[in-house]
Amino acid sequence: MIVGILKEPAPERRVVVTPDIIPKITGWKAEVWVEKGAGEQAFCSDAAYETAGAVVKTRNEILSGANLVLSIHRLQESDLNLMRNGTWWIGLFQPLYNKAYTEKLAATGLTAFSLDMIPRTTRAQAMDVLSSQATVAGYLAVLEAARRLPRFFPMFMTAAGSIAPAQVLIIGAGVAGLQAIATARRLGAVVYAFDTRPAVKEEVQSLGARFVEVEGAADASSAGGYAVEQSEDYKKRQAEKIAEFVAKADVVITTAQIPGKPAPRLITEDMVKSMKPGSVIVDLAAATGGNCALTEKDQVVQRHHVTIVGTSNFPSEMPGDASKMFGKNVVNLLTLMIHKEKGLYLNLDDDILAGCCITHDGAVIQPRVKEFFANPS
Repeated sequence: MIVGILKEPAPERRVVVTPDIIPKITGWKAEVWVEKGAGEQAFCSDAAYETAGAVVKTRNEILSGANLVLSIHRLQESDLNLMRNGTWWIGLFQPLYNKAYTEKLAATGLTAFSLDMIPRTTRAQAMDVLSSQATVAGYLAVLEAARRLPRFFPMFMTAAGSIAPAQVLIIGAGVAGLQAIATARRLGAVVYAFDTRPAVKEEVQSLGARFVEVEGAADASSAGGYAVEQSEDYKKRQAEKIAEFVAKADVVITTAQIPGKPAPRLITEDMVKSMKPGSVIVDLAAATGGNCALTEKDQVVQRHHVTIVGTSNFPSEMPGDASKMFGKNVVNLLTLMIHKEKGLYLNLDDDILAGCCITHDGAVIQPRVKEFFANPS
């Protein structure tokens, strides 16, 4: 069995598997091929991969010869055309957003696993790349905000007078939001956090933030850890509460996303206008449209004297540890699909594999994806 590791297209700096993971894979009697230069931007040299037991190959050799191909981002059509029918591929391709691409994977005959579809369960935590990369994003979002804010985060008592601490509002208390809370608190800010799920209140408070609550949210317990659509009445009350806190905030960090749909618009242009000059918004939902009406994907803009950061891939800006975390998630998933004697083995009775295996034997097989394609509304 041959496992191939691909180089990510620029400007991505991460690599799907770092050299320290290679011995684990070769321990399954697998040969590992790594595309030349795959880890350079993550400070992993070709020599380090070779020392770990991998063989450096060209991209074409890997795509045409590997039984299992690993990457972070989705493959281009030219890549798919080089792969043999029945090849397995693991990557992040968001099938709920990419119907045509997903159907192309099925037609190509690939067994494709999308890492964003791994269930948000206790057992799957060690394989959850969304959570590990959200940790990086939440951390860097606060550092980016602190760098751009024309004021200090902590309170200072100086001979020149007292400096009040910055007020930070975190919208969404998932993994990225909780990491943002923790980081902002370490920097000395006063932090408020909003989430539609009352169950996260205790976690928010344990990190030293104040929980902003709006009663009457729809139950999200069956959504696998994700946000869900709310009623119009709730959205109205939510908007009023958010507007109140946005107007007082020096920094707002937004993280709210709903799988398969554009990010909910939580910050209007009028809310931005109400903010203090020099304030900063970091929109971690920029990749799916943004939580702020004025966000521009992968751009930093100033609107109404407020800086709005629309960076869509913060983990790429910390490629070393982000790649290590990503690789460990991937190898933990591989333990469910590589048998030391049988090689690749697809057990669709396993809820994790059934959740992230999107295409197999020429068809889209993941139940949630199939249902969404049939009823996209």
